[in-house]
Amino acid sequence: MAASPLIILDRDGVINEDSDDYIKSEQEFVFIPGSLEAIARLHQAGYRIAVATNQSGLARGYFDMDTLNSMHNKLHQALAQLGGRVDAIFFCPHGPDDHCNCRKPKPGLYLEIGKRFDYDLSGVPVVGDSLRDLEAARTVGARPYLVRTGKGERTIAKGKGLDHVPIFDNLAAVVEDILQEATG
Repeated sequence: MAASPLIILDRDGVINEDSDDYIKSEQEFVFIPGSLEAIARLHQAGYRIAVATNQSGLARGYFDMDTLNSMHNKLHQALAQLGGRVDAIFFCPHGPDDHCNCRKPKPGLYLEIGKRFDYDLSGVPVVGDSLRDLEAARTVGARPYLVRTGKGERTIAKGKGLDHVPIFDNLAAVVEDILQEATG
């Protein structure tokens, strides 16, 4: 039996609204319209869904683990109400000067996802809103998608690293495309 397909999603700017001042509380953790329904559709179509997110706000002291957990519990509860779920959330708690391997654009989070799910990441869709998401996806052979939400418009305006990367308005549009492609 073939393994269920896997998809990797960035969090801030893909699932929830992003902020240059960081998402520091459950109240600031506001879902982008249509993102939860898109994740539910993926789950109902048999996808395993992993979230890979840089959370340097932890290292910077902007919020603590309890706050991060409450944000993720909010996500899990909201998805459950729609018949959806994410299978795992992987996060980098480090700051940019920590020189870790898990902070995107380094591939550590994606490699950990592949290991945890025992899954070859070649061709796995990765949805992000920044160049660092796309670069990390390419490093592991995954297939990057860019959304215009979050920092997506800024990423497009810079015009770097976007060769052969499909660009969509939001996560719902990406999911529509992926599910259409999967059903032929």
